[in-house]
Amino acid sequence: MSTAIDLHAYQEPILFLATAGVVVPVFHRLKISPVLGFLAAGALLGPYGLGRLIPDFPWVDWVTFSNAEGTSRIAEFGVVFLLFTIGIELSWQRLRVLRRQVFGFGSLQVALCALALGLFAYKAVDSLAASALIGIALALSSTAIVLPVLAEQKRLNSAAGRASFSALLFQDLAVAPILFTIAALDTHQPEVTMTSFATALVQAALALAIIVGLGRLVLRPFFQLVSATKSPELFMAACLLVVFVTSLVAAVSGLSMALGAFIAGILLSETEYRRAIDTTIQPFKGLLLGVFFVSVGMNLDLIRFLAAPITILAVATFLVATKSVIIFWLGRPFGLNAPEAAETSLLLGPGGEFALVILGAAMAAGLIPMEVGHNLLLVTTLTMVAIPFLARLARRVSRGLERKRPLSPEAAEPPPPEEAGRVIVAGYGRVGRLVGDMLQRHGVPYLAIDMDPARVAEERKAGKPVYFGDGAHSGFLRACGIEQARALVITLDTPSAIEAVVTAVRQERPDITIVSRARDAKHATRLYGLGVDDAVPETIEASLQLSEAVLSDIGVPMGLVIASIHERRDEFRAILKQNNRKPERIEFRARRTVGK
Repeated sequence: MSTAIDLHAYQEPILFLATAGVVVPVFHRLKISPVLGFLAAGALLGPYGLGRLIPDFPWVDWVTFSNAEGTSRIAEFGVVFLLFTIGIELSWQRLRVLRRQVFGFGSLQVALCALALGLFAYKAVDSLAASALIGIALALSSTAIVLPVLAEQKRLNSAAGRASFSALLFQDLAVAPILFTIAALDTHQPEVTMTSFATALVQAALALAIIVGLGRLVLRPFFQLVSATKSPELFMAACLLVVFVTSLVAAVSGLSMALGAFIAGILLSETEYRRAIDTTIQPFKGLLLGVFFVSVGMNLDLIRFLAAPITILAVATFLVATKSVIIFWLGRPFGLNAPEAAETSLLLGPGGEFALVILGAAMAAGLIPMEVGHNLLLVTTLTMVAIPFLARLARRVSRGLERKRPLSPEAAEPPPPEEAGRVIVAGYGRVGRLVGDMLQRHGVPYLAIDMDPARVAEERKAGKPVYFGDGAHSGFLRACGIEQARALVITLDTPSAIEAVVTAVRQERPDITIVSRARDAKHATRLYGLGVDDAVPETIEASLQLSEAVLSDIGVPMGLVIASIHERRDEFRAILKQNNRKPERIEFRARRTVGK
């Protein structure tokens, strides 16, 4: 006998998986952050999007996220898994190194931003408690969006990335006392006494002690036992168990769930299982963060926005600008230079997910007027949606300020007199350093140029012939001795910058040998069209090196392997040169050649 199935119970999981299946590939193809896709999907399929049509068109309920509370409860675990994986990448030692930024920079950022925003909010609500809560809520930033964006840009270990992470970590620590304060001020709840306040603090401290103490005693033996079974399924279950138990223990004690998972991650970072655990958790983190972004988008009430668009946008702009200015000037005493402080300020300027929680709790407690609270929820959501765009803007502003920074004596030193037979290396990052080392190993004199003054100063102190300047400027090229140079190697990673250097060099020296790094086959084709002698596409070269490694490892004679690799490289070069006017056919022809 068949059992009746309630399809509505499976509606939202299926709808989310379908959304992820569409959003991620499409936005990846468009080279746009999937975060924006999830946010847009939440706004479109949420209660303020298509959900408004349900009374007139009941069938729309099947393609909308109607259970906002249930979705947000699941979405919270996206932030939990994110903090857990960040904890795995850290350690107690690294956390101690960051303590000045966490408790110094982070605490001052929250305090100063809350004070400034609270003073302006007081004019609107005319209540000290309400303005203070609004200021504190809006002072917080988005851990769930900022950290993935930094990871996507590979900027987590940069100075701006460390400062942003430190401030966000302090904010996570501050959420629990903020929510307790709201409960203490709640007129609908029994009066909170000093005794209950002290009890709550002791309870939170005990929870942290339990997580740390039991974690140190139990986690390593537990994973030794699980890994001994050599069962991937059991190992995955153990990882999920640790995340859920630590986060729930923290939540029961009044702390942030994400904080409990973060501490568990730090404890596991000191074990030999950290990499395996991180790899196992990544798919869950990605999917649950997607749910979180969808839940944020569901709070985007476009009808309310259209009712007062200028006011909403003005408040959102004011919020980001006020926080950014404060954070920029606060970052300087904590060791951030102007470019790093600018990048940090734009990342932390928008509101965050905990602001949504605090504002919602404050409205439920009757501490903030409902109309003001709903408008602030919309403002916060809008600023969160803008974070990926602000992150890109932050990188551009940072690079612009970097170029305008006063040069150190080492970086400002002019290039030496011309030297016949010298090779010029444009760009001295990881690739440029390797090229310079190989030239030096073979006794070939070289001169490297780079636009990063900090990098130039560091390499100059190490005795490397690196000089600050732009290889796309003809005057600087002449100062570097382009007329006497033997060859030019371009190792920059930005296609437009590479093409600008090639164009400038060809105008100065039509006969010089130019070897350039290329992003892919299409980019290499464009470079051949501009006049380079050799373009090295990263994708093709990587495939050739993999082929060489596997052929030699399986016993093919090395002489035959090297000969065939050189032959295949020449074939690719001929195809790219032949088709420099037909880039649309490159990838097909390259694949056909590989398949022969």
